[in-house]
Amino acid sequence: MKKLLIWLPLALFALVFALVVNGLIEPSDRIVRSAMVGKPLPTLQLPAIVQGKPGIDTAAWPKGTPRLLNVFASWCIPCVAEAPQLLKLKQAGVQIDAIAVRDSPAEVQAFLARNGDPYARIGDDAAMRAQLSLGSSGVPETFVIDSRGVIVDQHIGDVRAEDVPKLLAALEKAK
Repeated sequence: MKKLLIWLPLALFALVFALVVNGLIEPSDRIVRSAMVGKPLPTLQLPAIVQGKPGIDTAAWPKGTPRLLNVFASWCIPCVAEAPQLLKLKQAGVQIDAIAVRDSPAEVQAFLARNGDPYARIGDDAAMRAQLSLGSSGVPETFVIDSRGVIVDQHIGDVRAEDVPKLLAALEKAK
């Protein structure tokens, strides 16, 4: 019995080591999906962050037109990477509105000047309240809003070239 107790600490160490190695090799899914998918878009009233472009007021949005709602920030590197794809979506006739998270008017204006402006409206979400009400956990994230104002899909991370057809199909289905 004493011989078994001597080996117990080594066995426990080996077990903990195996669990840690397994967690490194096969990490768990850390993506936080929004619980708002399938629910009406919450009422958002955000002031404009860029002069000459309206802010976000979801109560005044016309029904009948599906759209994308992009959560972004000028300081976000993946947001820069997705800019060309958002411009392609705009060229395809997609209505894209945006929420700028924890940003400044000057920085957003500079971001749009450098990367293009695909947005019809940009609301200022300095306190991240609108982002949280959408169930968004980071930037960038893009939500597909159907013609009735219901969130029907969520794209987490930057929109890449291979995502454009998927988003166009989701918008077509959302009519």
